[in-house]
Amino acid sequence: MPFAFKGGVHPKESKNATRHKPVEEMPPPQRVILPMSMHIGAPCEPLVRVGEYIKLGQKIGAAQGAVSAPVHSSVSGKVEAIEPYLHLNGTSVLSVFIENDGLDSPHEDMRPHGSVESLSPDELLSVVREAGIVGMGGAAFPTHVKLSSMMGQIDKLIINAAECEPYITSDHRLMLEAPEELIGGVRALMKILSLSEAVISVEANKRDAIDMVRRTLPRKKSNIKVVSLPTRYPQGAEKQLIKTLTGREVLPGQLPASVGCAVFNAQTAAAIHRAITTGLPLIRRIVTVTGSAVSNPKNLLVRMGTPLISVFEATGGFRETPYKVLIGGPMMGIAQHNLNTVISKGTNALLAFSRKEDVRVDNPICIRCAKCVSVCPMNLLPVYMYMHGQKDNIPELERLRVTDCIECGSCSYTCPGRLYLVQSFRTGKQKVAAYRHIPEGGDTDGA
Repeated sequence: MPFAFKGGVHPKESKNATRHKPVEEMPPPQRVILPMSMHIGAPCEPLVRVGEYIKLGQKIGAAQGAVSAPVHSSVSGKVEAIEPYLHLNGTSVLSVFIENDGLDSPHEDMRPHGSVESLSPDELLSVVREAGIVGMGGAAFPTHVKLSSMMGQIDKLIINAAECEPYITSDHRLMLEAPEELIGGVRALMKILSLSEAVISVEANKRDAIDMVRRTLPRKKSNIKVVSLPTRYPQGAEKQLIKTLTGREVLPGQLPASVGCAVFNAQTAAAIHRAITTGLPLIRRIVTVTGSAVSNPKNLLVRMGTPLISVFEATGGFRETPYKVLIGGPMMGIAQHNLNTVISKGTNALLAFSRKEDVRVDNPICIRCAKCVSVCPMNLLPVYMYMHGQKDNIPELERLRVTDCIECGSCSYTCPGRLYLVQSFRTGKQKVAAYRHIPEGGDTDGA
């Protein structure tokens, strides 16, 4: 590529356990638990009541406010309860419990809407909104809100299929098994944004996927290009991807639209295609289930609201009791302490690691080697951010731009002192946010 981003690392890929395994549809659980917040933004308002019979694909949660996305049932059956339940992020979220009747009786609203060619941009945007589609790379920002804010500002559409995180192969398998869904979603995004071209970006370590998508495109000159990217983490991070493909730099505090770019995940594009052609809302997704503690790693098509423990059981359970379970990849994933939490719209992977993977030390110490500085893709100074974070020096954390940290984990990966850098920066961001919201003249010590 003509451009490259600063920093980055080359962790062991660890994808071989699942990269050649076709996606298997996981049998739905006896009960699903559907949080009214499976997206960034305001939680949904439940549209159902206890005892009501619900059909597959029925809207059960209405979007609230400017930033929100509706929630649909992933099974048919009776509503058992509507009450707060533990969320993947560690909070308690109002959730709808549905007992699965095993019939998958479809709701009458779940029908094809037509084609990209037959629908106007506004009609396509409405389909995306009503299907509850969000960013499926992990962020889970409502896609219709993102699209609406970008109209008239974009000249470059980028589909992110880099999948640079170790272990994860869900996007890889999508490209191999359903490239037409990916391409159909790209065409819909192009029409909504009034663009004549798009780029599908894939890391070079997925040569079979690159070839498959290229073969699926028209043989004559296509307005959708597939670009092979250097294999380097975090190549799939939004700002780094834009830098690699266009040379444009998104300034601190700015969004990709500020440089005329729009980035959408490959599974998000495929979900848009399915919503248009079949009427299927976002009620299931591909999840890579792997790790050293998993008996039989797989790529599974999982219904929203499926408990994590049920997903692991679908792979044969654990080889041994895991010391850590992550939602997402090992670099940016979120540790889980309860396996009864459930699969959500942004869950692209579920990892379980054995005790031998534990590299923690009792007394992590910074040796001032500055390796964290050299690998930071955001041009930050992690060593100083960590130091001032430990001292609760909030003004200095702001000056060092801790809020620009994308929490990619490159610094933690390369740190010989085993410092908990990313954890420190996440906490630092929270402290900065709280500090900014303190009224002028108010107490600043948290009392």
